[in-house]
Amino acid sequence: MSTKYKFLDGEGLYFVSFATISWIDVFTRPIYINIFCESIKYCQQNKGLNLHAWCLMSNHVHLVFSRSGIHNHSDILRDLKKFTSKNLLEAIANNPAESRKEWMMDMFSSAGQKKSNNKNYQFWQQDNHPIELLVH
Repeated sequence: MSTKYKFLDGEGLYFVSFATISWIDVFTRPIYINIFCESIKYCQQNKGLNLHAWCLMSNHVHLVFSRSGIHNHSDILRDLKKFTSKNLLEAIANNPAESRKEWMMDMFSSAGQKKSNNKNYQFWQQDNHPIELLVH
């Protein structure tokens, strides 16, 4: 089994990066940025996310994080991506001022139909590429 791009140390500090499907520029509007920020706060308060640094770009995210409590790194990241994708898709679909709504929802739907583990939509690319950071 490959150990490349996996969370190997349960107590480790990791850099992880993940992007929207097709690198769609979603985080160009405050409403979508706020949804992501609220999800970060939730994971900090309820999932044991220890966030050391982060950067939200228009179409991808960089996090440096560790964990505390019972949730492992993979669970935290899974829940963060699941929660944000659900809420962002809903916000985009219900935003009457979103000029790119039809195009974005078509892209998310098309990507979701190509993956057997999705029901309808895919928001995030499935890879995360965690890299353990060694602290000296």
